[in-house]
Amino acid sequence: MIVVTGATGQLGRLVVEGLLKKVAPGEVVAAVRDPAKAAEFAARGVQVRRADYDDPASLVAAFAGADKVLLISSSTPGQRLAQHEAVVAAAREAGVGHLAYTGVLAADTTTLSLAPDHKATEDAIRASGLPFTFLRNGWYTENYAQTIGQALAVGSFVGSAGEGKLGGVPRADFAEAAVEVLTGEGHEGQVYELAGDEPWSYADLAAAVTAAAGKPVAYQDLPVEQYRKVLVGAGLPEPVAAMLADADRGIAEGELTSDSGDLRRLIGRPTTPLAEAVTALVKG
Repeated sequence: MIVVTGATGQLGRLVVEGLLKKVAPGEVVAAVRDPAKAAEFAARGVQVRRADYDDPASLVAAFAGADKVLLISSSTPGQRLAQHEAVVAAAREAGVGHLAYTGVLAADTTTLSLAPDHKATEDAIRASGLPFTFLRNGWYTENYAQTIGQALAVGSFVGSAGEGKLGGVPRADFAEAAVEVLTGEGHEGQVYELAGDEPWSYADLAAAVTAAAGKPVAYQDLPVEQYRKVLVGAGLPEPVAAMLADADRGIAEGELTSDSGDLRRLIGRPTTPLAEAVTALVKG
């Protein structure tokens, strides 16, 4: 039995859909905070279990009988590590056979401000003694959906990544990798650095949007602190603005790309090209 946490989230839904192409619905558990939101999965024969990262007892019950669990990282700043540690403890108590975790590229060496929670989670998983696989995901091209929409409205977008490149691909590529790990063999103990085959810059992104929309779009580079202030001025909470500005700083320094080829090998095909991913976002 395979359990997917956060199964009604954007990545989780894609993983469950991918699993349903490979295993019987009854062998898949959608572990979610609100089971009502997973009604569509239940209607298709998927087991739906309540699993709240802040309720350890619910996690143990959700993992009962699980051969494999995919821990999709929490998106709650300040609480993420404690929530992850609760999941790891529950997986160990439930006797889970294999725990896969979606973290961030080069979690143990990157200077990205969002990385410490991911590194600490990996440390907790290693210390648990559970067989594990670390899926260190790069950036999703969907992260730029709002940016693209705004750029099409005003003709430009801002950032602070300079000429740096990132290996961003659609969530679907990362979901396929997770499905392979959950259904394939030989992944225990592996650490996969997952990124696109062809890294791209923000200038490349602007060019791809221009080509897809038939409307000129330009990229304007700003100093990191100035970009952070722009984000705050646009209404983003300070911690979110700081994280996004720091991510751009990381992109400028090459911290959100990898030449490992792990993603391509796991999904058995080339990763989705930027032009294709952007076209999908532009066309909506």
